[in-house]
Amino acid sequence: MKLKQAALMLVLPVTVSLVTGCQTTNPYTNEQQTAKSTNGALIGAIAGAAIGVASSSKSDRGKGALIGAASGAALGGGIGYYMDVQEAKLREQLQATGVSVTRDGNNIILNMPNEVTFGVDQSHLSTPAKQVLNSVGLVAKEYPKTRLNILGYTDSTGSESYNLRLSQVRAAEVSNYLAQNGVQVNRLSASGMGEANPIASNGTKEGRAQNRRVEIILTPIQG
Repeated sequence: MKLKQAALMLVLPVTVSLVTGCQTTNPYTNEQQTAKSTNGALIGAIAGAAIGVASSSKSDRGKGALIGAASGAALGGGIGYYMDVQEAKLREQLQATGVSVTRDGNNIILNMPNEVTFGVDQSHLSTPAKQVLNSVGLVAKEYPKTRLNILGYTDSTGSESYNLRLSQVRAAEVSNYLAQNGVQVNRLSASGMGEANPIASNGTKEGRAQNRRVEIILTPIQG
């Protein structure tokens, strides 16, 4: 506990100096950025300071904390900013398409409802789906330090095994389309979730329609 307290006391001036400037060069993107990524930098700084303290000898713990805080803040702020600008681009590209864009920490979640992607009980991408994925692909190629995790979901109509298979095929269709349009295969993963994780009641037509969806979760590639 004393080590964590020491790290926190040492990290505060480092973090303030890193995030209060008007504009700096982002070490993760090499772009100019403002202090919008304060939270990421602060979290990274605290974590880096703790690691710096733990990995240093007793006499060098202060120095270790400062070095760890600086590198941790740079990485944390860099990733946060990288996802910030990518989120803004996706919102711009996907407005009025019916696809929602939400943020969960440093992850960006695209919810593609069934009416945008596939017909009922179908596994072939619709024309609107291809247009949406063209836009997603453009942004993905512009920001290559992001992984795209594609999850297919169904409602509870039909057998569980059939729904699982259908969701797997649909997720694979989305992944293959993105790969065909230039997104690197090693950045793509596709999984079928079947009836799992419903976001609405399967007891109503409207609820079942919401549950039939494809989610693309964009996560930063670190290291």
